[in-house]
Amino acid sequence: MLNYKKKEKIMRTFKKRVYGAAMVKSVNSNYNADFSGQPRTLPNGTVYATDKAFKYTVKNYLKDVYTGNGKGEYVFYFKRVNEEINALSLEEAYKHYRKDFLKINEEINAKDKTKALAELLKCIDVRLFGATFAMKAPGGNIAVSIHGPVQINHGINLWHENNIYSEQILSPFRNPKEEKKSSDEELKQTGQTTIGRQSKLEAGHYLHHFSVNPKNLEEVVSLAGDNAPDLTEEDINKLKESMRRGATYYDSTSKAGTENELLIWVQLNENSKVVLPNLSSLIKMETGKRDGKVVLDLSGLSDVLKQFESEIEKIEIYMNDYSIEIINEPTNAKLYCIN
Repeated sequence: MLNYKKKEKIMRTFKKRVYGAAMVKSVNSNYNADFSGQPRTLPNGTVYATDKAFKYTVKNYLKDVYTGNGKGEYVFYFKRVNEEINALSLEEAYKHYRKDFLKINEEINAKDKTKALAELLKCIDVRLFGATFAMKAPGGNIAVSIHGPVQINHGINLWHENNIYSEQILSPFRNPKEEKKSSDEELKQTGQTTIGRQSKLEAGHYLHHFSVNPKNLEEVVSLAGDNAPDLTEEDINKLKESMRRGATYYDSTSKAGTENELLIWVQLNENSKVVLPNLSSLIKMETGKRDGKVVLDLSGLSDVLKQFESEIEKIEIYMNDYSIEIINEPTNAKLYCIN
């Protein structure tokens, strides 16, 4: 008779540093608008996106795919609303998290800072991106700062054109305030519906540099005590999946046409002390297309990585081969479909 023994899931701590780059394609879309609704631009007119835009796609994917229904993860720094559809404050979000996810009913005291730290580290977004947390509590204030292992830079549009266009859209409702402001008597009499405007980028390929340094979390985890989780290999696998799929997954009206296009993952050996430059500065995009695809030249990246072959554990390149073609990639890189 066979003896079946239940295998315990071992959470292996992730200890290796990573350098990488992630590219998001945006065609007739608005990947990251400013507060006026326009795609963000540098003073020279180049379109860019903030690191927060890419982090949002990652956290949104983690929230939808890996949280709730007993899936074991929680994304803390994400907008939530109450019964009146008002956004929760930090204190309200923390109470909601403790009650619904951690199943803790008593109020936390300001003296329990290490307890609060350990509880926050149970959220996957905090373990990845860190946190700045400050709230009032009985006995004083709780202030916690966590330097996250994952750091992401702004994404710059590599495509040589930065063509932004706007179009008028019509609301199905009239705006009484606009009628009072208008000098057009016909508008006042007929009660025309409101005309709005939306702006989009004709074509863009935003390239974000990122790094992963697990040592950022070591001191914080040790201060938080034995119950505090560290960054694990499972966390990293979920991060990579989110970086490959998050933008494509988040399919809103303004972001239809925004998709993940590339992920380069350079993982160093555990004891390596090598510091690599910003990878996005080593990647070039040709001005023309081949068979409808943009062409990425990785020769600069290949030259740099070749110098540190003995320090690198693996190089992975995930790409959307329907939209991009890669040339001069590192000889020891493994290529995969981004999905």
